[in-house]
Amino acid sequence: MRFTAFFSEQAARVVRSPGIYKFAVLVAVSGGGVVAYADATSNPASEYTEAAPKKKLVVLGTGWAGTSFLRNVDTSLYDVRIVSPRNYFTFTPLLPSVTCGTVEPRSIVEPIRNIMKKKTGPVSFSEAECYKIDHANQKILCRSDIGTNMDGNGEFELDYDYLVVALGARSNTFNTPGVPEHCHFLKEVEDAQRIRRSVVNCFERANLPNLSEEEKKRNLHFVIIGGGPTGVEFSAELHDFVKDDLSKLYPNTQELFKISLIEAGEHILTMFDKRITQFAEDKFRRDGIDVKTNFKVVSVSDKAITMTNSSSGEVKVPYGMAVWSTGIGTRPIIFDFMKQIGQGDRRVLATDEWLRVIGCNNVYALGDCATIAQRKVMEDISAIFKVADKDNSGTLTGKEIKDVLDDIIERYPQVALFLKTKQLSDFSDLLKLSGGDAVKESAELDIEGFKKALAQVDSQVKMLPATAQVAAQEGQYLARCFNRMKICEEHPEGPLRIRGSGRHRFKPFRYRHLGQFAPLGGEQTAAQLPGDWISIGQSSQWLWYSVYASKQVSWRTRFLVVSDWMRRFVFGRDSSCI
Repeated sequence: MRFTAFFSEQAARVVRSPGIYKFAVLVAVSGGGVVAYADATSNPASEYTEAAPKKKLVVLGTGWAGTSFLRNVDTSLYDVRIVSPRNYFTFTPLLPSVTCGTVEPRSIVEPIRNIMKKKTGPVSFSEAECYKIDHANQKILCRSDIGTNMDGNGEFELDYDYLVVALGARSNTFNTPGVPEHCHFLKEVEDAQRIRRSVVNCFERANLPNLSEEEKKRNLHFVIIGGGPTGVEFSAELHDFVKDDLSKLYPNTQELFKISLIEAGEHILTMFDKRITQFAEDKFRRDGIDVKTNFKVVSVSDKAITMTNSSSGEVKVPYGMAVWSTGIGTRPIIFDFMKQIGQGDRRVLATDEWLRVIGCNNVYALGDCATIAQRKVMEDISAIFKVADKDNSGTLTGKEIKDVLDDIIERYPQVALFLKTKQLSDFSDLLKLSGGDAVKESAELDIEGFKKALAQVDSQVKMLPATAQVAAQEGQYLARCFNRMKICEEHPEGPLRIRGSGRHRFKPFRYRHLGQFAPLGGEQTAAQLPGDWISIGQSSQWLWYSVYASKQVSWRTRFLVVSDWMRRFVFGRDSSCI
């Protein structure tokens, strides 16, 4: 879950259509799992027995990437099947609000069949989990735990022509002892519900008459490990919940309550502007939230958290409830798939700029389960020089560089960042970096000067953040590619190929950052929008309300979320332990 502002399109729509059992598998990157849509009247073994021009498209996952892809893809062009262990989409940015009763769980989930019912092409869904991708035979192996007639044991397999993997990621514990057993995570609706029950239970236990003062303090000490957006937002939500609601219901525990936010780095919210980071730290300290930076958690027991600090050494902190929010890790199915395709030494699935999985054909990956392995300019420097040197003179003029500048920037986005950082007007100014004279249209640059000028360009390569905003934009991009697949095979519109001849069918994926929010409690939110525009305060909170309400996947959830906010203003948060 993240605090980014999700300015992406609303989720996809899938329809069950009658007729022959056809399917397509799309694997989409989502916050949790594999999605399958089945539109069948017979068993999978008899599918596609009759010749059909449509390709089989299989989609795994119903998270941000998967639903974004499904909403935008033209399902009439493919036979589409979705596989996921969850039959709903979750608006994950509001999960911290669910933990404290600000928003109800059902207000942020939408059944995937409702989302997809307006699609025109045949789409089917199966509530199951994909546990293996058989790349060599182009099929996936799935398992359902809800009971099925397929083979009598809930297991089945699906073949595909195109596979879109959008399985999301799991919480990363960094193999810290005791974390899976004693800590809460915050990635799914079920996680938020468990945290909500645990918070109320801690207050109820602290009110038992037979507990000592020390035991009451321990039960009311809430520890959040991880100073990223999720940890910060949950800390703010929890503080408001206790201050505005629980303190009135449990007056004897008001002085015993404590929140600690533990961060291994020097500051919290390091992905935000320093002004926001400083404001957040100062506000939390004024609110009584204990922000502990430069502390690393080394183990967690049922009653205490052990952490280390360079100056304090080892410290044990008793706690009543702990929430682990330190990053994301790779799912086992992705690890197994990476070994199959020669990516076993990586921590996450690598794709090229067109979201194609490197090392296999017709498999695409989106969202948190994958990352784009941006090619380095210096790896292709000779090929780039050859493409630019149209007259084969062995040197480049400013004009020759300008002629291919747009294509090179399209293929290697770090070049644009390099030019901006060096304050160069265009690529011909590289003559300055290579030690040449003043720039002239007729000035020439040989291969060695070209390499010298671009020696630092790859330092500008940026990895995309693992956020829902990125996943949603990847889903939209890949859907557009699939919609134009046949057209672009005959009329490619992408940049020049650096290796080989001709042009690419599509322009590479380019992420457009549309801003991010950090709710800090007390009706104050920090907003960081494009153009280095920073806003902190209640006005940003209302902007947060409007953005998150507008980006709900349906009018139903939009109405429910807004009504939950209004209910909270009038009646407060619900403290029932259900």
